Amino acid sequence: MSLRPWRDITRRQSRQIMVGNVPVGGDAPVTVQTMTNTLTSDARATIDQIRRCEDAGVDIIRVSCPDVESTAALRQIVRASRVPIVADIHFHYKRALEAADAGAACLRINPGNIGSSERVKEVVNAAKANGCAIRIGVNAGSLEKDLLEKYGEPCPEALVESALDHIKILQDHDFHEYKVAVKASDLFLAVAAYQQLAEVVDCPLHLGITEAGGFVGGTVKSAIGIGSLLWYGIGDTIRVSLSAEPEEEVRVGFEILKALGIRNRGVRVVSCPSCARQGFDVIRTVQALEERLQHIRTPMSLSVLGCVVNGPGEARETDIGLTGGGNGKHMVYLSGVTDHTVQSEDMIEHIVRLVENKAAEIEAADEARAAA
Repeated sequence: MSLRPWRDITRRQSRQIMVGNVPVGGDAPVTVQTMTNTLTSDARATIDQIRRCEDAGVDIIRVSCPDVESTAALRQIVRASRVPIVADIHFHYKRALEAADAGAACLRINPGNIGSSERVKEVVNAAKANGCAIRIGVNAGSLEKDLLEKYGEPCPEALVESALDHIKILQDHDFHEYKVAVKASDLFLAVAAYQQLAEVVDCPLHLGITEAGGFVGGTVKSAIGIGSLLWYGIGDTIRVSLSAEPEEEVRVGFEILKALGIRNRGVRVVSCPSCARQGFDVIRTVQALEERLQHIRTPMSLSVLGCVVNGPGEARETDIGLTGGGNGKHMVYLSGVTDHTVQSEDMIEHIVRLVENKAAEIEAADEARAAA
């Protein structure tokens, strides 16, 4: 029993697979994925976008391979990427063969959409020969016609049955390095489908609320859907699907994991919504600090509160705290203890320096422990 049992999450036990050099499932950390939106055939633009996602902390990146020009560019993209690349394949089995040969770490396919059993066998053999995993991607928007006729509409049972049908195809070809997604834009449908699937399979599950929407609406839907599943202990890798740049998907994904205490990366900011009591412009200050601190990867916490009502209490729980005071003079807390004051005009630069120094201190301590 932990000191705070209300925070405990009991994770579903799945078997582990490898996506390139990244473990997915088992006791591996829940990974964060995104997908490029450049033309894959434009290798330079795609690599530049991958770089931005890598800087944001992405673990795995998916690229679409709709044509031979895309799979031709994939080899260069794979070589340049510092994280494993998943090739997104729809319908044309030859693109899957080309992507596997080009070095993709995983193929996103639906085996039932690839074609004949012989074609599926070719894809599986290519995956085996090249050390590729496979991600089965079931989507409520593209369910098989027979399942729609059977159930009348997309429903949890239909998504799960589709997933099990695709799994059987891979298992019949003695392929077991797969993970599965049962996505829907309806978060109720997606959550129910994942819950049902988690009861009947032992493979890793890839979570997502597909076509979630724009940045704000899609973030809310994804946080509710993905977050509730992770809270239940379901999920081994996640992708937040937003009509926004891929690096924003990565940041939102990490924020979901940080909120649940599943993975900590970078600065966790505790801040108030602000009111007439605030001693400084909380909203603009938090926006500026979040922007300036994106480069910090070391897990740590920062509280930014506009007044002394809750400021000292929150500061006691964070590595660095800032509480608004009168006459442009604000209190700074270090490791929960009152330390010094800072003037409004120096505040942002000062807090950035404190966070950077604290991150360096934590990293040095970690390195010393590792060397001991």
